[in-house]
Amino acid sequence: MPLRDLLIGLLVIVIWAFNIIVIKVGVDDLPPLMLMTLRFTLVAALVVPFTRVTRRQLPWLLVLSVTFGGLHFPLLFLGLQQAEAGTGALLVQMGTPFATLLAALFLKERLDARRLLGLLLAFAGAVVLAGGPALPNATATLTLLCSALAWAVSTLIIKRAPAISPLTLAGWIALFAIPQVALGSWLFETQHLQALRHAGWIGWGAVFYTAVMSSIIAYGLWYALLRRHPINRVVPLTLLMPVIAVFLGVWLLGDALDGHKLLGGALVIAGLAVINLPGRRQPRDAS
Repeated sequence: MPLRDLLIGLLVIVIWAFNIIVIKVGVDDLPPLMLMTLRFTLVAALVVPFTRVTRRQLPWLLVLSVTFGGLHFPLLFLGLQQAEAGTGALLVQMGTPFATLLAALFLKERLDARRLLGLLLAFAGAVVLAGGPALPNATATLTLLCSALAWAVSTLIIKRAPAISPLTLAGWIALFAIPQVALGSWLFETQHLQALRHAGWIGWGAVFYTAVMSSIIAYGLWYALLRRHPINRVVPLTLLMPVIAVFLGVWLLGDALDGHKLLGGALVIAGLAVINLPGRRQPRDAS
């Protein structure tokens, strides 16, 4: 990969890692579901007017608005409200092992020895994290793991759906998810007007960053890289995201960096590497 594209890929990974920090501080300034509603509103306003969907794509987008927009993102925001940023970033990475298992169960994808090893490493890492003092309470942990599972389900749906451009996907999922998340905010959160009046630059900055930087700019750059390079040259960069998020949490938020987080995080990332990195191709028979 040319140096310019490698730097673009690393920039995207840093944007996504910093997004975890932004969410963490943002939900301290605005209620999580309200913040999510504002984020979706901004994404939809910036993207939907410039994109179109077909009748064939519409049902898939509606389903994804529930699994991705109504479950994955709100659960991530709610979980990060009670979890350390780095621990939350590592737990959400369990979406990849979940997706691998679901693909084997429902899409009949082959689960070879290499992927089984990756699953074992990732789940072992989650167990090690569970024994550490940095793990949030059981509710927050379950919320983050459910967020990862919703991401995995969404990934399988996208695999079966007709081709939809990434920005179209982001914009229309956001549009259809707005009433779902707004209803959740209305039912489970209080003093909405007061929260809006007292929100500072951190809360509004989180709305802007998560919508524009993370959802629109980062994904736009990422899929441009995927169009120019083979997937196996681009996707391994994502292994850096939870690593950077952990160290950003330590540096900016004062998160602890204990042995459980280091070992558990290393096992999770090793498992992701084994699952995501391409295996060695068998040599062709010269005969």
